[in-house]
Amino acid sequence: MANTKSAAKRSRQTAKRTLRNRRVVTRLRKMQKSMAGASGEKDEKSMRSLISAVDKAAKRGIIHRNAAKRRKARLTKALRLSEGTPAAAHSGREDAAPVAERTTPA
Repeated sequence: MANTKSAAKRSRQTAKRTLRNRRVVTRLRKMQKSMAGASGEKDEKSMRSLISAVDKAAKRGIIHRNAAKRRKARLTKALRLSEGTPAAAHSGREDAAPVAERTTPA
């Protein structure tokens, strides 16, 4: 039990926020499960909506931004593998700047 009015209010706020955040995380989980069963055009659409939902959750602080990045990377990798294209072909590393050679003696 809270000792002060402000502590009681914080307790009420925390309960509301926890419930709201739990709903968002549950929705993300359900979207990801439904995407696993989708195919073709629906698969692409559901992935876009799932990535958007993950970004929004990260923006609001419901999930950590690195967790959001990791989820999105795994989703896109799974989608590319399901399409039949190798994941290495789409890694985005081809256009990366080459590593410079050392010019000073070691």
